[in-house]
Amino acid sequence: METSTLNKLKRRAGNLLENQILQSGRVLEVRRWQPSTMIEVDLHLPQANMHTWHEVPYIKVKVDNFTYRDYTPAGWDADTSTCTLYIDAAHKGPGSQWARQLKTGDTMRYIKIGSTRHVPASTPAIIGLGDESSMGHLLALQQMVLPLTRFSGAIIMANDDHRELFGQYFKSPIKPIDRRDAFGHHSLIRWVMEQHYNLEHSVFYLAGNHTMVSELRKLLKLQGYSSNQIRAQGFWS
Repeated sequence: METSTLNKLKRRAGNLLENQILQSGRVLEVRRWQPSTMIEVDLHLPQANMHTWHEVPYIKVKVDNFTYRDYTPAGWDADTSTCTLYIDAAHKGPGSQWARQLKTGDTMRYIKIGSTRHVPASTPAIIGLGDESSMGHLLALQQMVLPLTRFSGAIIMANDDHRELFGQYFKSPIKPIDRRDAFGHHSLIRWVMEQHYNLEHSVFYLAGNHTMVSELRKLLKLQGYSSNQIRAQGFWS
C-alpha cells in the first residue's frame, strides 16, 4: 500500500510539473499519404518565436503520458507561427500511435523547441542524406540553404507511392531513392558515389535511424571525407 500511495503521489506531482511547463499548439490540418504511414501535420504554435530558428529545430512533443518524441518542422512561416511536420508512422510506438489519431482542431502539447545544431556550412556543396523519419529534417535544412543551388541530397523511401508523391509535391533537389538494404546506408552511399562530389568542398548532413546514420558516417569516411565534413543526427531505430 505504501508503495502504491507513493507512486500515486509521484504521478500527481509529475502531472502538476508537466502542466506547468508544457506549451500548446493547434492542429490546422492532417494529410495522410497513401498508404498512410507518412502523416503530414500543419500546426499553429502561437508561443513559438520562429524568427529565432537559425539552426534546424526540433519540437519535443507529448505523445502519451510522460512520453515525448522529437519532430522537426519541415517548413515554417515565422509571421503566422505555423509549421508542418512529416511523421513516419510505419513502425509501432507511441509517436506513431499519436500521429495516427490526430485530426484537424486537436490541441497538441510540447515541452520545448530546441536546436539540432545543424546549420548550413559556408561550403559550396551541402548534401542532405536520410530516410523517411528525416523528411522534415532534410526539408528544414533545405529551407536554410542560400542559395539553394548549393544544396542536394537523397532520401531513402521504401514505398513506391511515397517516392512518387515526394517528387510531385516538393520542388526539391532532394532525390527520393529506393531502399535496397534494411537500414538504407548501402543504398545512400551507392548514390553518393554516383554523384562524384568534390572531396574537399562537400559537407554531409545525415539524419535518420541510428544504424543508418552510424554506418553511413563510417562509409563516408572510407571514401575520404573527414569528420569535419559529416554532421549527424540519429533518430529512433
